[in-house]
Amino acid sequence: MGRHTAIAIRMAVVTIVVFGLIYPLAMTGIGQLLFPRQANGSLIRQNGKVIGSQLIGQQFTGPGYFHPRPSAAGKGYDATASGGSNLGPTSKVLVRDVKERIAAEMKQNPGLTRGRIPADMVTASGSGLDPDITIANAEAQISRVAKARAMPEAQVRQLVKANTTGRIFGFLGEPRVNVLHLNLALDKLGRTGR
Repeated sequence: MGRHTAIAIRMAVVTIVVFGLIYPLAMTGIGQLLFPRQANGSLIRQNGKVIGSQLIGQQFTGPGYFHPRPSAAGKGYDATASGGSNLGPTSKVLVRDVKERIAAEMKQNPGLTRGRIPADMVTASGSGLDPDITIANAEAQISRVAKARAMPEAQVRQLVKANTTGRIFGFLGEPRVNVLHLNLALDKLGRTGR
């Protein structure tokens, strides 16, 4: 029995060293070497200051900014509380929340009708940290943003188009718009959105 115990202990030590130390350090080193930006969180800097990450959504509420999809992560886009609401389609809480969000979106975005509200405009993502919105969601907000910034809708529409990312490898996922990138592009034009 002692021989088997010694073998088991040695195997546990080897496994811990290889998979708990060597492998993670090697992957971290490879990530830093080949993909340093992604390995460090895909941070977005402005004037030397970190203003966000292209991988984690942020809350924008001003009328001159595109708004992200709702978040179920903590008090909104809290990376330490990442996770969905776990509310199913028969949940009365989900139905109530969606109805409230629909009413709020229709009030904020004149011309938006119940039948034209994109699902991602009123429902949270699985992680609660989704940085992207659908093209339909962005298009539903163009009128509000253009009016708040005193810009032609065509110019705002062009910014949405310029900040649209296509499907991965041409067939995976859906085209999407990163909200932070789009709002930064709006701010570069010099017109305030607050």
